[in-house]
Amino acid sequence: MATSLPLLALRCFVEVGQRGSIKHAAHALSVTPGAVSQQIRLLEDRVAMALFTRERSGLRLTEAGASVHPALLQAFEQMQEAMNSLEAIKSRQTLTVSTVATFAASWLVPRLGRFNQRHPHIEVRVEATSAVMDLRRDRIDVALRHGLGVYPNLHVTQLMAPVLVPVASPAFMAAIPRLMEPQDCLNFALLHDSDRADWALWLAAHGVAKDPRAERGTAFEDDFLLIRAAEAGQGLALVAQEHAREEIAAGRLVQVLDKPWPARFAYYIVTRPDAMQRDEVKAFVEWVMEQAQGSI
Repeated sequence: MATSLPLLALRCFVEVGQRGSIKHAAHALSVTPGAVSQQIRLLEDRVAMALFTRERSGLRLTEAGASVHPALLQAFEQMQEAMNSLEAIKSRQTLTVSTVATFAASWLVPRLGRFNQRHPHIEVRVEATSAVMDLRRDRIDVALRHGLGVYPNLHVTQLMAPVLVPVASPAFMAAIPRLMEPQDCLNFALLHDSDRADWALWLAAHGVAKDPRAERGTAFEDDFLLIRAAEAGQGLALVAQEHAREEIAAGRLVQVLDKPWPARFAYYIVTRPDAMQRDEVKAFVEWVMEQAQGSI
């Protein structure tokens, strides 16, 4: 039957072998010299041979002791490395963030490196989805959602309200008369998000009377698809300025009227009520709100 290894005695043997002194080994191990001496005696009794030669200058490994000391030293170094790895795993925190694809691609992901630099011990996992979520069931720590902020039984904080602007492809604009006023948009194909509400609200905000034409046209589930349709020349789109910034800068889209409008819908930080007690969640929420303030 296998017997247990005398790890404490082996550890004392390694330390004394390295230092040639029971006193110095005891200091390194934070124990008394008497405790180290006892462990060495126990080990020598167990193997039935001397492992050290006692000299006036200290202790010297015998031939038998010297033959096994390097392997035992390496073994304890490997065990220390393993413990360091476990400590690193323990200190590393993970965070799952859920948001819609367009917001992730155009706003969150380009900034995420700043969070990683500030909090290198927190690993962020981004899930891009617009589906209604159950935070606990889906193991989501923070959700960034676009809506009216009505999320029952959850902790909700407004992040920012996007500014909507009308955009279209240069080719589409070249094929129609120049748009002079907001009501001119009603004469052409309108592209919508899934709610089909933004065009009517934008037109009303700019003094245009209610018109059924504001609700006609193709609708898209996500702003990413809406922007792609506008790029393809399928019509006029009303999109968050931040989401289309890259396309406008590259000339793939143009802002057709200088008529920005604060959207009725906003982006919200949604968490479970108890989530803010976790340091990593609190750090991310504080950081994302700081970033939102900087982008306004």
